[in-house]
Amino acid sequence: MSPVRMIAIDGPAAAGKSTLAQRLADELGILYFDTGVMYRAVTLAALWHEVPIDDEEAVTEIARCLPIDVRPPTVQDDRKYDVLMGGEDVTWAIRSPEVDAHVSQVSMYMGVRQAMTQRQREIGLRGDVVMVGRDIGTVVLPEADLKIYLDASTEERAQRRYLESQEMGEEESLEEILDSLRMRDELDSTRDLAPLRAAPDAIVLDTTSLNADQVFERVIALAQA
Repeated sequence: MSPVRMIAIDGPAAAGKSTLAQRLADELGILYFDTGVMYRAVTLAALWHEVPIDDEEAVTEIARCLPIDVRPPTVQDDRKYDVLMGGEDVTWAIRSPEVDAHVSQVSMYMGVRQAMTQRQREIGLRGDVVMVGRDIGTVVLPEADLKIYLDASTEERAQRRYLESQEMGEEESLEEILDSLRMRDELDSTRDLAPLRAAPDAIVLDTTSLNADQVFERVIALAQA
């Protein structure tokens, strides 16, 4: 077991956060926690209760009352974690096309984000976790033992996402992905609640000219130091 019990990984979209976090969690034998699953769970609950997604007040109330937990995987079906909602395993249910279509809107609601931040902190403070997001080191888990801020040029991140989309058979162009990332960066860095930025004590790692193995080797050395 690593002496580092809480690792926060932040950064813009397509910087390699999830890839790094999964490898770190596997290597260190701790929980990989992608905080985005929390918003998916809220979205699923709203759909199940037939609450209109555009009813911000009602969706926020669901988020405040919904018991959500993320635990190490207990089923060998390629999952990286168990997502529990009211004790029910919804790990794969939150990946439905219906959830995909609405989770972005749900995650924009300030009340939902505040409720999920509290849940994320509760899970993170249990320790033995690699937590991924855009405000982990600054807001969700400022107590983290190791804070990493992954970055890369917008062009490099767009290229990576384009190659991923090609492998999945999608037809989105490189220019469309680049425009989308620029818009996402602008929204993330200028939002009023928990804007995207590196924590003052985070180690900033530019991955523009690094491959996944090189990034992992640098961060695992920090975690094990």
